[in-house]
Amino acid sequence: MTDKPKLDILLCAPRGFCAGVDRAIQIVDLALKKYGAPVYVRHEIVHNKYVVDGLRAKGAVFVEELDEIPEKDIDAPVIFSAHGVARSVPAEAKARNMFYLDATCPLVTKVHVEAQRHAEDGRDIVLIGHKGHPEVIGTMGQLPPGKISLVETVDDAEAFTPRDPNNLALVTQTTLSVDDTSAIVLVLKSRFPSIAVPHKEDICYATTNRQEAVKKVAPQVDAMIVVGAPNSSNSMRLVEVGERAGCKVSVLVQRAKDIDWTLFEGISSLGISAGASAPEALVEEVIDAFAARFEVNVEIAVTAEENIAFNIPRILRELEVASGHA
Repeated sequence: MTDKPKLDILLCAPRGFCAGVDRAIQIVDLALKKYGAPVYVRHEIVHNKYVVDGLRAKGAVFVEELDEIPEKDIDAPVIFSAHGVARSVPAEAKARNMFYLDATCPLVTKVHVEAQRHAEDGRDIVLIGHKGHPEVIGTMGQLPPGKISLVETVDDAEAFTPRDPNNLALVTQTTLSVDDTSAIVLVLKSRFPSIAVPHKEDICYATTNRQEAVKKVAPQVDAMIVVGAPNSSNSMRLVEVGERAGCKVSVLVQRAKDIDWTLFEGISSLGISAGASAPEALVEEVIDAFAARFEVNVEIAVTAEENIAFNIPRILRELEVASGHA
């Protein structure tokens, strides 16, 4: 017999690592195996402290800019993060004769290519995204200043004054709220009917799937936890989605030790999801923390199946097979 209160946990599926994050982490791991430490990484490879600390312990050195890499290590590999970089970054690496590997998520690269294609066709570009986010900085840096205008909100979309209203194209950050973005797109399309929009949604499959899973689970539970980092855009959007779907106690935690237990007093049901850069080990850690206080029953709420994988750079591929990743 136990005197612990009962707690039903609904575990969102899909959750956690997406194919782009998985690929980026593999690139750092395999580069360390092939070239040895140090391997430099420009910006956090993905937005998760646990992942970054784990790679740092293996010999990865994280820098924000290439000029932080000391001259003595100029031959060490440098890896660009999954969020993508401005065109000036590989140009600087080439100018300094650095050997670099690009871990940009292929779905972010797709947005970069779209923006470049629209610019070649003479269009000005509207980017829906969050100012200062590394992905937005990278996308805006694909073209000369002034070619891409950032729109963050519906109000921005209503106030936006383009140079030529009949010659516009739209791209978006890949990790946005699907609902928020749809509202902004509606405003832009109503104001500028000829605006060119992506053939296929720029918001990535993983962001969309994780938001749909939270939308399904949130109305069924007393509280919702999203495992992820505060600087992870897709994780923060999951918290917002949970709140909007009717779960008033929707919170972000990085680790089990961050849980504010006062928020979960008296609950009988809990939903758990994880941002696309949060490893499953941290989800299990959170479940274990609740199991220490409650008699838990875990069920998985499946809303989509994911079987997408992205190729890693050819130079690391033989090692990938040998390591059993393939």
